[in-house]
Amino acid sequence: MAYVRQFLSTAAASTSCRLFVMFQKRTVQNQPGSCLWCSPFESADKLEYFPRKARIRLALSNIQPKVLRVKSEQKFHLLRSDAPFSALRQFGYGSSNTAMLINVSNSGLISCLSSTFYVSSRRSFSQVTRVVSNRNNYGGAKKGGNVEVTVASVDNKVSHRRQSHVIGKTKSQEQKTWQQLYPPTSKSVMIVESATKAKVIQGYLGNMFEVLPSYGHVRDLAARSGSVRPDDDFSMVWEVPSTAWTHLKGIKVALSGAENLILASDPDREGEAIAWHIIEMLQQQDALREDINVARVVFNEITESSIRSALQTPRDIDANLVHAYLARRALDYLIGFNISPLLWRKLPGCPSAGRVQSAALALICDREKEIDEFKAQEYWTIEVEFHKKDPNSANSISLASHLTHCDSRKLNQLSISSFLEAKDIERKITTSKFEVISSKTSKSRRNPPPPYITSTLQQDAANKLNFQASYTMKVAQKLYEGVQLLNDKATGLITYVRTDGLHISDEAAKDVQSFIMEKYGENFASKSKRKYFKKVKNAQEAHEAIRPTDIRRLPSMLVGVLDEDSLKLYTLIWSRTMACQMEPAIIEQIQLDIGNADQSIVFQSTCSRVTFCGFQAAYEDSETDRIRCDEDEQNFHSEMYETLSNLKSRQPLCLSKVGLDQHYTQPQPRYSEGSLIRKLEELGIGRPSTYATTIKVLKDRNYVTTRSRILHPEFRGRMVSAFLSHYFSEVTDYSFTADMETELDNVSAGLTEWKGLLKDYWTRFSKYCEQTSNVRIHQVEKMLEKTFGDFLFASLPSGSRTCASCLEGTLIFKVSRFGSGYFIGCDQHPKCKYIAKTLYGEDDEQVDPENNKNNVEEPKLLGLNPGSNEKVLLKKGPYGFYVQLGEDRKEYLPKRASVSQIKDVDSITLEVALDLLRYPVTLGNHPDDDQPVVLKLAKVGFSIRHRRTIASVPKASDLTASIDLSVLQERLTNMINMVDSNNILVKECVPLCYLDECVRHCAFNSSNFGSKAKEISLRICSD
Repeated sequence: MAYVRQFLSTAAASTSCRLFVMFQKRTVQNQPGSCLWCSPFESADKLEYFPRKARIRLALSNIQPKVLRVKSEQKFHLLRSDAPFSALRQFGYGSSNTAMLINVSNSGLISCLSSTFYVSSRRSFSQVTRVVSNRNNYGGAKKGGNVEVTVASVDNKVSHRRQSHVIGKTKSQEQKTWQQLYPPTSKSVMIVESATKAKVIQGYLGNMFEVLPSYGHVRDLAARSGSVRPDDDFSMVWEVPSTAWTHLKGIKVALSGAENLILASDPDREGEAIAWHIIEMLQQQDALREDINVARVVFNEITESSIRSALQTPRDIDANLVHAYLARRALDYLIGFNISPLLWRKLPGCPSAGRVQSAALALICDREKEIDEFKAQEYWTIEVEFHKKDPNSANSISLASHLTHCDSRKLNQLSISSFLEAKDIERKITTSKFEVISSKTSKSRRNPPPPYITSTLQQDAANKLNFQASYTMKVAQKLYEGVQLLNDKATGLITYVRTDGLHISDEAAKDVQSFIMEKYGENFASKSKRKYFKKVKNAQEAHEAIRPTDIRRLPSMLVGVLDEDSLKLYTLIWSRTMACQMEPAIIEQIQLDIGNADQSIVFQSTCSRVTFCGFQAAYEDSETDRIRCDEDEQNFHSEMYETLSNLKSRQPLCLSKVGLDQHYTQPQPRYSEGSLIRKLEELGIGRPSTYATTIKVLKDRNYVTTRSRILHPEFRGRMVSAFLSHYFSEVTDYSFTADMETELDNVSAGLTEWKGLLKDYWTRFSKYCEQTSNVRIHQVEKMLEKTFGDFLFASLPSGSRTCASCLEGTLIFKVSRFGSGYFIGCDQHPKCKYIAKTLYGEDDEQVDPENNKNNVEEPKLLGLNPGSNEKVLLKKGPYGFYVQLGEDRKEYLPKRASVSQIKDVDSITLEVALDLLRYPVTLGNHPDDDQPVVLKLAKVGFSIRHRRTIASVPKASDLTASIDLSVLQERLTNMINMVDSNNILVKECVPLCYLDECVRHCAFNSSNFGSKAKEISLRICSD
């Protein structure tokens, strides 16, 4: 440390720059920890206060970009830059190599190290000035060891390369001819995303390849404010999870003897970003030798032939896809981390908002608003049954029909609006005679459905299998990554699951058609490959549709291999893939018109039957029994068709029954997960990979709940949506969100510059944030009251908004500062603290008022204290109900007691309340130190406190205030021994954290903790 202090002192004195010092926690295996603090460095003497063995980062401003590297056992880097914090990012902030930015004279001399300097050179740098060898204990090198120092200027090319722009192609890369990586000629390291995938692919490739998992993203934007900096050209601060360093270390070790690094993450935008992040981190770690060939390969399915084919067509990382990832990630961050803090302050209890999730929430809330405003209309329908005597049968044939014309007028849904009208028409029907007017037969073709894409798979799985979108993706990912088959290698069962492309490869289509001919016959297979064209707005169609990797692998062959849900989803995909390459079904339809003599009253019967099942054979196959619908309805249609086809024109029919049915128009239904995904897809909001995540976030935030597979917005969610619609109209605008998706897709295609897109959006969005930050909470409350007032105050008696307590104030809408939602309170607060109950909101939807034992209007007067004649009140606070002795008065705190032990709050009487208010009581003084021993009520039973020691006493012990202290002596002794045995748990005992003699005893989450904590475990001091 002395040498470092001397070095820094000289460096700081040799320039007018400000020198900044940052400490970084040392973690295991020389991995970086988080930055503890940063402050201006003024004197070398301050190094006395540096933590021992701490890693040190230094930064200077206003100097020319020069680089000084110091190599030692711990690989300390000394770097120079004119922008210290951007330079930290530029040269690997957060990497395992600690960086020091120092000032060095233009000649490159470092006079503070009084040792001999040697000259050396390093790759990627030029103009080597001199190299120094220092035999002192500098930078972590062992005493007597050599430290190599290289001083060099960095030209623009090198700076550009090291500044996280490896995604751009240099001239050498553009001219590079990629060599096939299979068959292998040297050792290669392949990186995939999951361990399951790595295990499967390793089995295909053999010993010349080492397949390692990255376990998803290796780094992400730091989850704190300022991780995206619009003022610094939208630079980003990345954060690396501790587990990622372990995985990266394994990759570095594997690369030591390899010639090829193959990045085989998923074939989408996120996969491209993972590959880019891995390269960036390896370069910052100096783990990529110049002779290592870095290649990107992609494959749509995990099969041996697909993997080998991908290795024969390597490429570079797609810069456009990475730029699109950066733009999308920055955009989502800027929206989330700027709106969310405003939500916390303006709407406590509403944790977050985001770009796609806010648009999805707006869809759900707008539909709820439509339902609330919907006015139902009454209408009636008339159904009749006719019959004719079958001469060849003892039974008559019944024919159901519905009324289409009355008084020679065509009826629509609302034509018959009352019971009286329906009865009048019924009278006309019963007094008329009917016959067959006409019979029409037609044929139609029903085309097969297209193969599954992500959204349609989620929709069908929700409708047919009752799977949630997130669960569907989890099961599908498992099928994609591969399973171990019986007596065979592990293999992937389906293709990549995040896709919006409807196409199937020519080879796969031919295989499907060939299998259809074998299984069903030549007339069932499509004559040529059936092609489907996108109907999804902004579809990228970068990947194939979802299909089995081997169509001949029947669902029945996977019984015992897959679990029930996986087998059902595979069956769904298998049958859809078969159907999409089959011939259309041929449908015959018959329509029968029945009327009276003048045809003023006309009924209609229709029915259809399948004459050639075509693609429906795939769904009627025995392989699909586990997902097939009931056949009873199909049999009924077949019998009905025969009945209609046997009736001829002018044939009389007898009326056997007339039915009048009352109906009311219904609003559009609430969204299910499947219908919401379909709507998002229709509007072009989000992408296949985001649908399930978006719905999950809305549920996790308690904005939306699922009841009977239907999405219901909670009132908290409706408040958030109203807030965003009012103050951030662009965020919830469907067309804006869809247009933004288009722009991001243009970035992927290289048509739009990503930073220009961010700048344009940020210019508008930041104005919204600035305006909203000046809005006061009461303005937000007024806006919400105006928006939801009809519902909020609908349950008040007689619709009056006069306070029932003070009779002077007016009831208004208030947002709870405790994050519990909302309430209706008196505007005379704090003079009047009355809170009214409403029947509208999330609490009322979840709790049945008739069965809710705690549905108590408060404050409730229980009676008067006999001793002091003070009121005893039952009240409710942010943590539940409590009883209080006396009324609230200025500068006076009345005695209170929690009633959390009592489940039925409504049953609390004056006697119970007075008994609760007796506690806490002092039982006496401890004989050892003469300090008081206090008996208090706890959530369960009682607790006894002596100084800093707390012991719980079960309620069964029946302790009362009259108990003598001697009875507790043994318990207190045992209690103190429990502390010594590390068995006692102290709750809410904050002073323990601040007493020097106890700091080493306090632990939180298995690590030393020196601040307030709700639960602190006492530990035995090591000394």
